[in-house]
Amino acid sequence: MITIAQEVKRIVRESPFLEEGLSRGIINYSALAREIKRELETGLMKPVSTGAVLMALKRLAKKLEPTFPSQIQRKVLQEMGDLTVRANLIGLTYANSTTIFESQRQLLEELYDQGDRFLTFTHAISETTLLLSARLESIVERVFASEQLIKKMAGLSAVMIKFSAGAVSMPGIHYRIFRQLAWRNINVIEVVSTHQELILILDKANVDLAFSTLMGFMSH
Repeated sequence: MITIAQEVKRIVRESPFLEEGLSRGIINYSALAREIKRELETGLMKPVSTGAVLMALKRLAKKLEPTFPSQIQRKVLQEMGDLTVRANLIGLTYANSTTIFESQRQLLEELYDQGDRFLTFTHAISETTLLLSARLESIVERVFASEQLIKKMAGLSAVMIKFSAGAVSMPGIHYRIFRQLAWRNINVIEVVSTHQELILILDKANVDLAFSTLMGFMSH
């Protein structure tokens, strides 16, 4: 038989924000108990008292350790380096085909002497997405004319984070960054990563807030 404590734990575990808030002691227990009371009653198929839920929350909070203790947070910040922004980008997603790689090869040849440019390829099972400087759009459309365009995204910007060499082996470093953006309700449209770089593709309307949020996080 499922207990109130078990069901409370399930609800909290399903929401990273709730779990972190409880672990840091920044959530009003009484308000949260009232908020999840109906969901608990549905899951347990019986009425529960707000007091019982409140007690279960307090007991659970004592067992939760902060997701990122201070020493790990300092390590995350140490692994983060340069933070830069690129504006005026577009995203083009094409269906994979037997000629998609040849189209990519031709595009790279044509862009070889284009000077300063932004270009990434993400090749998945059924789709390939190109993220590039908007000024290169006409070249891509010509080279990829025989490919099936699935989606075009305009008005994009990129926030690029450079890590130290050891960051790739550090658990949770990407989560820490995405959490900062999620708390500010900033949507990340695409993510591109290499060994030492993380590129976040955002709507241009969000890039200033994202940049200031991450700069504030890095300065702590």
